[in-house]
Amino acid sequence: MCFRRFGAWLSLVERLLWEQDVGGSNPLAPTTADPFGPIMQGEDAMALSRIYRPAKTAMQAGRAKTRRWLLEYEPASRRDPDPLMGWSSARDTLNQVQLQFDTFEEAVAFAQKRGLEYTLIEPQAHTPKTKSYADNFRYDRVRT
Repeated sequence: MCFRRFGAWLSLVERLLWEQDVGGSNPLAPTTADPFGPIMQGEDAMALSRIYRPAKTAMQAGRAKTRRWLLEYEPASRRDPDPLMGWSSARDTLNQVQLQFDTFEEAVAFAQKRGLEYTLIEPQAHTPKTKSYADNFRYDRVRT
């Protein structure tokens, strides 16, 4: 019987919060904000994106993850500290999306099918440098 009364009280509180349009229990970090506010500002608004091939990182010798094309969304809003925890966060979640494609044509077709405005970032040409272990011991090598 105590459980039923607690449940009725809980539903009454939920009903009052719903009528007052309160999204969360923390008034300093309300959760009733419109999630599409900064991203979509009209029916025909398009998200901005960029298509590129990632560069080789300095922490690896191979180029395994540089062969695919990536589509990333441009940040639609600035990053602000969260009022509750202080973490850096943005209102849009599209900046977390990173899509991988095997070819450039697939990435462009995806962007055009979804109606995305995209910017193409051309990859820089890789210039192979001939290296030889024997060059470390050449006589004319500059010694420090």
